[in-house]
Amino acid sequence: MPSGSAAPSASGAAEAGAQVPATTPVPTLNLANLLTISRLVLVPLFVVALFLGGGVDTTWRAIATGLFAIASATDQVDGWVARRYGLVTDFGKIADPIADKALIGAALIGLSVLGELSWWVTIVIAVREIGVTLLRFWVIRHGVIPASRGGKAKTMTQILAIVVYLLPLPAGADPVRWVLMGLAVALTVVTGVDYLVRALRLRAAGRRVTGA
Repeated sequence: MPSGSAAPSASGAAEAGAQVPATTPVPTLNLANLLTISRLVLVPLFVVALFLGGGVDTTWRAIATGLFAIASATDQVDGWVARRYGLVTDFGKIADPIADKALIGAALIGLSVLGELSWWVTIVIAVREIGVTLLRFWVIRHGVIPASRGGKAKTMTQILAIVVYLLPLPAGADPVRWVLMGLAVALTVVTGVDYLVRALRLRAAGRRVTGA
């Protein structure tokens, strides 16, 4: 090629009949989504283990705790894998939060059915999670509200509190359980209000832009 000539552009290459590489679509069945699906599969197994032995058998409680911990760990891993390797899909965006809520909800409801956790705690957390999900759909055409540090802290505190409740610990551990779950409830309410405020602001900004 002469030194003064320029490299052919993508459009020129296309006109000359050259093949321009197309972006490869991300397959739905990938590692990140398989981890999410595995979390959904673990939910019923966790519930069965929790109730076997009347919910008081030490061995089955330890197994239930292990299943819950493994399922919770996949929540941290699948998001990292999806971002790290470019495996983000529409299926993952929908299935991941569903799997999270199914796991947390199953644990809270199970503990309440066994009489180990007050129903008002389960109801408060459930209402917040359902409300946030509805808010996401309400503002989806205006944009997506990113997860806040408070939201991430809320999730981690909920998981830690549930693990402490699930473990077959002696009655002396009750104050620790109450403090952790109380903190989880407080973060749940505060971050829920924060999400509502941000959703209202996003919707208002979106309507100003569109003139709706």
